[in-house]
Amino acid sequence: MRKLCLSLGVLGLGGLGVLLLTEKGRRGLLWTYQNLHRGPGKLLEWNQAAQREMDRIQSALDRVAKSLPPTRA
Repeated sequence: MRKLCLSLGVLGLGGLGVLLLTEKGRRGLLWTYQNLHRGPGKLLEWNQAAQREMDRIQSALDRVAKSLPPTRA
C-alpha cells in the first residue's frame, strides 16, 4: 500500500510540475482562471436541463405504469 501511495504522490507532483513549468500548462491555468466565473452558471444550466429530462422520464414511467394491469401479490 505504501508503494502505491508513493507512486501516486510522485505522479501527482509530476502533473503539477507539468502544469507549472510548461508554457502549455501555464496557458491552461490562465484560461481556467479567466473563465472560472462562468462555471456556476453553466452548472446551473446543466442542472436545470438534467431536471427537465428526469421529469420527462418520470412522466413516461407513470404513463407506462398506468397502462399495465394491476398484479396480485
